[in-house]
Amino acid sequence: MTFLLAVAAAVTAPTPGLEYAFEETVLLGPDVPAGQTPLGTRNIVPITGGTFEGPGLKGTIIGGGWDWQLRRADGCLQIKADYMLRTDDGVVINVINTGVSCRAKDPAAVVRTQPVFEAPLGKYEWLGQTSFVGTLDPVSLPGGQRAVRIRFFRVT
Repeated sequence: MTFLLAVAAAVTAPTPGLEYAFEETVLLGPDVPAGQTPLGTRNIVPITGGTFEGPGLKGTIIGGGWDWQLRRADGCLQIKADYMLRTDDGVVINVINTGVSCRAKDPAAVVRTQPVFEAPLGKYEWLGQTSFVGTLDPVSLPGGQRAVRIRFFRVT
């Protein structure tokens, strides 16, 4: 009987929704090819800075992070970025953002990411207490600076 109650509760659980949290413009350095591995071709993209802003959240991206990429045999790019945010009130927040881009196969493909935030206790601890979904798009900036725009949505 307990199993049936669990199934009934799962069926009646509300469908998750999304709530806009904030947007980043992440500045990127030149690629650092790491070579062929048994898993595919590795590449490192340095994260050199940037900005972010959303309701109740604003600041800069600290240079020194990276995006560790893997070009897979199926042509898709597996990404894992690890970097730090500094809010305008001085709080440092770690971001680890993973995802898969198949734009090489389908330029219209939407890139979704799964970010995880580690924020200190206090004003921004909510970032580490829920799930998020991100979207990632290349951005054209003046002077040819490479960048991506990442929008984060809180799962409600």
